[in-house]
Amino acid sequence: MSGSLAHGVGSAPPGTLHARTIMGGIRVRPRPGRNVRFGRAERPDVDLSVGVDDQSVSRLHAEVTYRDERWWLRNVGWQLLRLPRGQLVHSSTDPIPLADGYTPLFIRGSGYRQHLVELYVTGADGEPQTNRHRAETIPPRIWDLSDAERLLLVVLGEHYLLYEESPRPLTYKQAAERLAYLRPEEGWRARTIENRIETVRHRLDVAGFPYPLLHGKDAGRPYDNQLLHNLLRGLVESTTLVPPDLNLLESDP
Repeated sequence: MSGSLAHGVGSAPPGTLHARTIMGGIRVRPRPGRNVRFGRAERPDVDLSVGVDDQSVSRLHAEVTYRDERWWLRNVGWQLLRLPRGQLVHSSTDPIPLADGYTPLFIRGSGYRQHLVELYVTGADGEPQTNRHRAETIPPRIWDLSDAERLLLVVLGEHYLLYEESPRPLTYKQAAERLAYLRPEEGWRARTIENRIETVRHRLDVAGFPYPLLHGKDAGRPYDNQLLHNLLRGLVESTTLVPPDLNLLESDP
């Protein structure tokens, strides 16, 4: 499997597990009780090596077991595992079922190192295509914003558009003070800004935004405004908001 996550398109039955690290790859057919092990050790102690030069990675760090017609992931190492959407898996976490298709798995290493294990479970549609050199690039999804909404989000999210480390949004009061200087004739107030942003959050949540934008029924407002952080993070990652939008912060638009 070197060079691709899967090979032999259509040659594996549904439920086949494909796994790859920089050390190589394996393909395992589904069979009750089948166990696939990952870690710093060599074969036969593990089925696939990962982080072989990083002692923060356990010799046996994770395993995937086939039962109940699913592959189940379990952390058996010292360091956390990270799954899509920032989901963290500890050794005390219950096994997690793998969905059909692609799942990237990261093992926390020493310093800033993150060791990738690529997992792919063959679904009813078969295996992924392995060669798309000439295929058209799929652009990111750009979310619709009005001019006023874009202005408000750029003010609130200036630190995100500067690509700062661990950015946080301005408060609605700070945004209103900034806009009073930039656009005094428009009369923006903190409550008005908050209401407009809440409208954006509801609209994008319905449209399938990748991060949570709404409070749970029993939850209060987070003190650190986590939902606004999610909104700004997703808009910047999708390139809906980009650094040239900071030109809106010029005092003479």
